[in-house]
Amino acid sequence: MNSHAKFTSIVGFDSAWTDNPKAPGAICVIRLGADGAFLHLPPRLASFAEALDVIENERGDAQKCLVALDQPTIVPNLTGSRPVDKVAGSLISWIGGGVQPASRSKKGMFDDAAPIWRFKQALGAIEDPELARTASSGTFLLEVFPALALAAIESAFCSRLAAPKYNPSNRKRFKISDWQAVAEAVRRFGTLNSLQHLDEWCSVAASSELPRKADQDKVDALICGLIGLHWFVAPRDQSVMIGDLQNGYMIAPAISGVHERLHAAARQRDVPIQ
Repeated sequence: MNSHAKFTSIVGFDSAWTDNPKAPGAICVIRLGADGAFLHLPPRLASFAEALDVIENERGDAQKCLVALDQPTIVPNLTGSRPVDKVAGSLISWIGGGVQPASRSKKGMFDDAAPIWRFKQALGAIEDPELARTASSGTFLLEVFPALALAAIESAFCSRLAAPKYNPSNRKRFKISDWQAVAEAVRRFGTLNSLQHLDEWCSVAASSELPRKADQDKVDALICGLIGLHWFVAPRDQSVMIGDLQNGYMIAPAISGVHERLHAAARQRDVPIQ
C-alpha cells in the first residue's frame, strides 16, 4: 500500500448475478479523501473478474476500500427467500417493483458453484457494515439494493405503484420520463453527499433518448457507490441496516427516516432494523 494514500475507495458494483459474458454487470469508483469525494471511475461494464481487477487496483492505492454490491452476499436458506427480502419486498411491491428472492436453490446465482461465492473468496473482504464505517483501514463488503435506495432518496417514487420504470429491456413498462427522473434523483443524491464530477455524467445519461439495459446497469452501479458513500459520510441515522449477518441484510439510505412499511414488516417477522 502507498503509505501516502489517505483516501477511501468506494466501489459500486451491479454484478448482474450470473456472470453471463453477454450481459455483464457494471462498476464505478468513488474516492473519498481530504479534498472530499469525487467520481474517480465513471460507471462502465464489468464481469466479476473485471470487477476484481478494479478493486485490486483500488485497494493497492487506498487506505480503506468498500465494495457496495447489488447482490445478496449472505444466503444461508436452501429455498424460499431471506427474511430481509421479505421486509424489503413489503415496500418495493407496494410501490410497484419486485424483489428477486434469494436462496441456494437458485442455480447460477446462489448454488455452491455460483460466481458470487468465488468473488467473495477472491475479494477476502470483511463483511461488517458498522465496522466499515469506523475502521481506519481494510477491505469491506456491503450488500445494497438500488430499488430500495431510490424509494428513499426520491419521495415521488415512494407511493403506491410509483416505482420508476427505468429498465429499457422491459419495453412495455419502460418510461423515458422515469429514466430521466432516476438520473436526476441520482444527481441530487450525489450532491447531498458532496460528490464531485457527477453532474456531467448524470446529464449525459438523462439526455439519452434510447437507453439500453447496459445503461441501466451503469446507473445502478452508481447508485450502489452512492449508497456506500452515504453510509460513510452521512449521520448514521440517515442510513438503515435491515437484517443481520447470519441470515442476510441490506444497507439503504433513510434520509427522512425508515419507512413505516419497513418497520412494520421487520416487526412482524422479527427482523432487526437499525
